[in-house]
Amino acid sequence: MRNYGYACINKGFSDRPKSKRITTNRSMIKRTFKDKGIGYASELALMNVRDLHKILEWNLENNIYFYRLSSDIIPWASEYEMEQLPDYEEIYKTCQEAGEFARKHNMRLTSHPGPFNKLASPKERVFQLTYKDLKVHGDLFDMIGLPRTPYAKLNIHVGAAYGDKPFALDNFCRNFERLPENVRSRLTVENDDKPSLYSTKELYEGVYKRIGIPIVFDYHHHMLHPGGQTEQEALELALSTWPQDIVPVVHYAESRSEEYNNPKIKPQAHSDYVVRDFNDYGHRIDVMIEAKHKELALLRYRDIMNNNNGEKAA
Repeated sequence: MRNYGYACINKGFSDRPKSKRITTNRSMIKRTFKDKGIGYASELALMNVRDLHKILEWNLENNIYFYRLSSDIIPWASEYEMEQLPDYEEIYKTCQEAGEFARKHNMRLTSHPGPFNKLASPKERVFQLTYKDLKVHGDLFDMIGLPRTPYAKLNIHVGAAYGDKPFALDNFCRNFERLPENVRSRLTVENDDKPSLYSTKELYEGVYKRIGIPIVFDYHHHMLHPGGQTEQEALELALSTWPQDIVPVVHYAESRSEEYNNPKIKPQAHSDYVVRDFNDYGHRIDVMIEAKHKELALLRYRDIMNNNNGEKAA
C-alpha cells in the first residue's frame, strides 16, 4: 500500500481569510526583516510552529501520514542563531510537541530545501550560504526530534553543472563532507528534469558511489530526462541506494501543459491535480505528490486510485 504525502501548504487552511489562516510559511522580505528585526521573526516562527501542529492533526484526521515541512517555518533563520529568538523556549517546546505527535502517529516528516542551495558550487561564498541554510533545516529537525536518518530526509538537487558535470559532482561530494552531521545524516539527492543536469544513473555513479546518500526518484523528471534508462531501471537503481530499514521516497507529478492542453506552458511545470496511475513495479514506497493543489490533489488522487483498484478487483 502506498503512503501518499503533500508538500508544505494546506490549501484548505491557507486560503482562509487572513485572520483565520493556518500556515507554516509566514515570512517577510529582507527589508522588513531589517526594519523589524529578530523579534518579529520570532513572532512569526512561533505562529508557524503552532500551526504545524494543527496541520498534523488535520493530516491525521484525513489519514495522511507523510508531510513535507516548509523551509520558511523559522523566517530568516540563517541570519541568527535559533537560541537568540526571544520566543525560543516556547518555539522549542512547540516543536517538541509536534514531533511527539508525529512519532505517536507514525507520521513521516521531511523537507526540500530550496534551489538556491548549491552544494556543487566552486564558489566558497555560495557554499557558505548553502551551509547556513541546510544547517537551519538540520537544527529545526533536531528541535522537532526527528531521526538523523534519511527517514527524515532533507532533499536537494546537485544544483548546476557549471559546464563540467564531473567537476560539479566532485565539488558536491567534497562539500558534503564539510556539512554538519545533522545534515549529512539526512541528506538525499534528486534526479533532474533537464539533460544539462543529472539523471538517476549520473547521480548513482557520481554521488551515491562516493558518499552513499540515497537518491529520491522523481517520475516526472525522469520522463523529461531519462538518461538512457527505462523508468523501471532508473526507479530500481534509485531504490537500491536506500537503507533496507527505511522506506524510499519518490516524487510524483504530472505536466501542467498536458492538464491544460497548452503547449506554451513549460513541460516541467506541475499540474494542479494528478490523475494517472504510475508503476511502482511492486516496490514499497512513500509517494510525495507534487501538485499545485496540495492536499486537495492528494485526496482526489487517492480516491481515484481506490476507485480504480475497486474496479480491478471487481
